[in-house]
Amino acid sequence: MATGQPEPEPLRALIDALRGLPGVGVRTARRMAYHLLQSDPDGALRLSDALRDAVDGLQHCERCNSFSQTPICATCLDAERDGSVLCVVETPADQNMIESSHGYQGLYYVLMGHLAPLEGVGPDQVHFARLLQRAADGVVKEVILATNFTAEGETTAYYLADMLRSRGLTVTRLARGVPSGSELEYVDAGTIAWALMERRAS
Repeated sequence: MATGQPEPEPLRALIDALRGLPGVGVRTARRMAYHLLQSDPDGALRLSDALRDAVDGLQHCERCNSFSQTPICATCLDAERDGSVLCVVETPADQNMIESSHGYQGLYYVLMGHLAPLEGVGPDQVHFARLLQRAADGVVKEVILATNFTAEGETTAYYLADMLRSRGLTVTRLARGVPSGSELEYVDAGTIAWALMERRAS
């Protein structure tokens, strides 16, 4: 029984790397790899250079933990923003979605993940202690928990709410205008703006 021509090692390595992207299975990864190599080799090289530059040139902001080219990002340095309100999100993509709503002028903290006990991801892995230190700077009065409305996001919000409240902070949660089970990255900006305005005590 014919098994087909084996893929050369560099091609197999490229496919495996593309499979590591969220939502990309082996067939999609193979299609991407063949497209880049066959139809857009210049684009493949630009992608390679851009990835290398991003990995080498970006760091985590010392205040909000998002990606930045400098120790403290431009958002955290913006004197026009309200430092008394801190919005906690799971990813930089979630932060970008809230920014695109134009309904929030406070600051952020990006967890870079969420609690997932079944996968061994606990408070230490998500570095909750760093968030607590940031929120307890004496300026922050309200923390908005804008984690996703998934099981993991809800668990993360519940855990954080207790920890933050115990430090005398007001804790609110995005309103349910955001559909249950959804991720902020895929919610339209108008819905996010409404959820921010209608946020409730957590």
